[in-house]
Amino acid sequence: MSGDRPSPLVIERILRDRESIWQQIVAERDLNALTGRMLTSSAIALACYGAVLGFFHSPLMALTSALKLPLLFLVTLVICLPTLYLFNLVFGARLSVRQSLALVMVAITVTSMLAVAFAPISLFFLITANDYGFFKLLNVSILTLSALVGLRFLTSGMQVLNDNGLLAPEAAKVTVDERAGAPAPVQAVPAAVPAGPTPAAAPVAGQSAEPVAVPAGATVAESTANGAVTTATAPAQVPPQVPAQVPTQWAGQPAGTSFPPGMLPPGYVAQRPWDGRTVRRGEPTQRPASMTLLYIWILLFGFVGTQLAWTLRPFFGDPGQDFSFFRSIDGNFYAEILRIIGNL
Repeated sequence: MSGDRPSPLVIERILRDRESIWQQIVAERDLNALTGRMLTSSAIALACYGAVLGFFHSPLMALTSALKLPLLFLVTLVICLPTLYLFNLVFGARLSVRQSLALVMVAITVTSMLAVAFAPISLFFLITANDYGFFKLLNVSILTLSALVGLRFLTSGMQVLNDNGLLAPEAAKVTVDERAGAPAPVQAVPAAVPAGPTPAAAPVAGQSAEPVAVPAGATVAESTANGAVTTATAPAQVPPQVPAQVPTQWAGQPAGTSFPPGMLPPGYVAQRPWDGRTVRRGEPTQRPASMTLLYIWILLFGFVGTQLAWTLRPFFGDPGQDFSFFRSIDGNFYAEILRIIGNL
């Protein structure tokens, strides 16, 4: 499936033909349309999953959760995207704002679609196990797993950009220039070995049919049918090319002739295999600082997202409390998760 051919579902194209997605981002081709489709798909999927979360309390809570869950991811993206873009520029990357946004939207789209795929499982436990603590912990685990898979797509996309020289263009250029100027590989060419016995030309009538051994390069007298005598030079036999690994018994030598280990025959030039490396465009000598920064940014994205989720709560809605659009800010997300695990 090419990057120019639209797919009924953008998530299907991301999962089935992710290479075309990365190449489209590298070429910065039709990114506005691609980002718009991913944003729409993510918002719909997160709204559906948010409704499932809120149904544990009431239909009104389901409606508010369907609005707040897409808002959670969108606001987290707005807060964290400038950091990713500007720090990439500081470390020499050539990413545009549209490329950075498209990369992050790929991760959010995968996360949202995986979350909504778990929605039937969440509904099943909502109906069969009416336990608020268990239902909250189950859905936090679903969202965490989905986010980890989505962030895996983000790191894969950044690696493709790195291979194309967008994250460390200077390092990629130096590497290519160095390898392009490297000397050509030296092939293993053994020294010429004296040829073995070479039979002379066929004798004329009255002469013996037994061939005479003539050394290579010697002049051979040959009688023709009319009695004229001609001369010819016996060609030297060239032994076949021998692999770079030097055998104990050198080709063309009499039996019993060997060379000590580590000693090469006279005239033998060893092949240097490290000179024959394939030059790959955009292959840096080391991981650029932008890739290290990406992992730090992922941690930042996670901390901002979880704290914002705690600020926008409730998403589930404690059935023992009345409906409220927001709750007072007290404690933090991680302390609440530890408390739920302790109460199970």
